[in-house]
Amino acid sequence: MIAILAGLRDHKRAIRKIMKRIDGLALGERDTALGQLFILAGLRQLARIVEEESSRMPIETSILEHDVLGPLFLKGVQKGRQEGRQEGRQEGRQEGRQEGMHQGEIAVLRRLMERRFGALPGWAGEKLAALSTSELEELSERVLDARTVEELLG
Repeated sequence: MIAILAGLRDHKRAIRKIMKRIDGLALGERDTALGQLFILAGLRQLARIVEEESSRMPIETSILEHDVLGPLFLKGVQKGRQEGRQEGRQEGRQEGRQEGMHQGEIAVLRRLMERRFGALPGWAGEKLAALSTSELEELSERVLDARTVEELLG
């Protein structure tokens, strides 16, 4: 069984099946099998999967109350949650930086256009807001050669 678990440790569906089988074992065998599963599958990854599945398949309280497995399991769940929050923060920061760069490109290009062509018509601001950052960068180079706003944005 250990060799099978080692070969399947990264497969979520396989872990679900194994957990269902373990749930059908006697209490002592269940604790032993779960201990082996935690070691082989990797505590952090398994904790995430078990947490996702716990709404569909309740976790035996004996596991959580187990002297060794309980604290390990709870620590793994807490670590998984903390890492998830950190990943979310990093993604949020990255999205914020990208949005900030996009807004900065719009602001700089708008200033260049106003300096070159005077007050911009309303449609020009809407057009700028709809462009990607790379398209705005391209326009910032072309603004020096364009004769009118229409030529630049047309």
